[in-house]
Amino acid sequence: MKLFPRGLAPRGLTSSSLRCLSRSSLTASERYRCFSMTAPRCNERQWSTPLAKQLGQAIEMTGPVPLASYMRMCLTGDVGGYYTGAIEQGRDQFGQKGDFVTSPEISQIFGELIGIWFVAEWMSQGRPKSGVELIEVGPGRGTLMDDILRTISNFKDMANAIDAIYMVEASSDLRIAQKKLLCGEDRQMAESQSGYHSTCKYGDLPVVWTETVRSIPQNSDKMPFIIAHEFFDALPIHAFQVVNIPPSPANNSPIKPSSPDSSKTGLQWREMVVSPTPPGSTHQSQGTPRSLSHDTPVPDFQLTLSPSSTRHSLYLPESSPRYRALKTIPNAVVEICPDAALYATDFATRIGGSPQHPKARPSGAALILDYGPGDGTGMGIRERAEMLVKGLRQKGAGDEKARDVDRAWRRLVDKGPDGMGKLYKALAILPENDGKRRPVGFGGDVGA
Repeated sequence: MKLFPRGLAPRGLTSSSLRCLSRSSLTASERYRCFSMTAPRCNERQWSTPLAKQLGQAIEMTGPVPLASYMRMCLTGDVGGYYTGAIEQGRDQFGQKGDFVTSPEISQIFGELIGIWFVAEWMSQGRPKSGVELIEVGPGRGTLMDDILRTISNFKDMANAIDAIYMVEASSDLRIAQKKLLCGEDRQMAESQSGYHSTCKYGDLPVVWTETVRSIPQNSDKMPFIIAHEFFDALPIHAFQVVNIPPSPANNSPIKPSSPDSSKTGLQWREMVVSPTPPGSTHQSQGTPRSLSHDTPVPDFQLTLSPSSTRHSLYLPESSPRYRALKTIPNAVVEICPDAALYATDFATRIGGSPQHPKARPSGAALILDYGPGDGTGMGIRERAEMLVKGLRQKGAGDEKARDVDRAWRRLVDKGPDGMGKLYKALAILPENDGKRRPVGFGGDVGA
């Protein structure tokens, strides 16, 4: 199953003022837009944020960039990146006072249940007395891992089998917050070539922070238990759209450059790319809806379709039969996240081994909890952007009415388009024992 970002990673994109517009030969209903606030423009271009200026100047030198590159800078750029850059003083991304609330911040029961799930898997896989590793990617403030560790500490045999805890975190500020929660104020954090190190308050276990999952050693004698909660939905995506290329007049000029698909016609993939809005742009010239143009400056950036094939459009949408089937549908859009495949592959090889890291006996488990439908398209960029804008711009639009509160429980279990039962998914990666067993929560029971 493919996991897709929820809401176009709004936490980073909003800060850099992206406006989406498809300039292909599509109908108005197929255009893609998303808006956010920027500073007024003067004779010398004014940017909304230092990050927007850095992005704009880079794009002006290199040309339009893939959506994934833009998202990556917005999320993890060193100048104002949402997770890694210098943001507002005292601002918190997570929690009830932050920008958004995740399940571990709502109730400790969430993390406790995941801890029990790890214990159940440890029991089902022979209760090893050593070699257990706990790994979390995108750990936020560390709340989830803290709840997991507190729960596992009640099962002494498994707690004693843990060799180390690994936290995959790119933000220095979040690393500090995680260290305070997991290790306490007084314990120091030391830096080495492999990452940052401290000692956990639960059993004095070593805690290691790395910026990527690849920095965590892979050892054949280890049993990794990996948790990825709302991690995949924040990874950068590439977006592609099917366009109908009309025949072009023959040109026999020997000096005219050509792209790899310059001689092809018919349905082709085009990549969505980001570029600064043209100087002097207005809401009217950009086609901004009236509901979004009132008292808001013109955005810094726009999202358009590349006029020709890119190296990504020639490969990524053709890499899967599911995506290739969509190529027969004019104006179809697909979102692809190569980083998601890299992380999922890493999880699987840690558990089952690989030619580079052979493992005599598969062991461990990964639990992925995230948003994403089962088909290949997910929620469209346009729809997700408009939902985001509505929540940010229309005062009172987020107010819950009594009938909404009365029916809120339905959204948590409903399998309709907006229900959590449809969008919120749990995936497990673990040794299947030749298909003879399923894990707890996925139709199975605790093994011996």
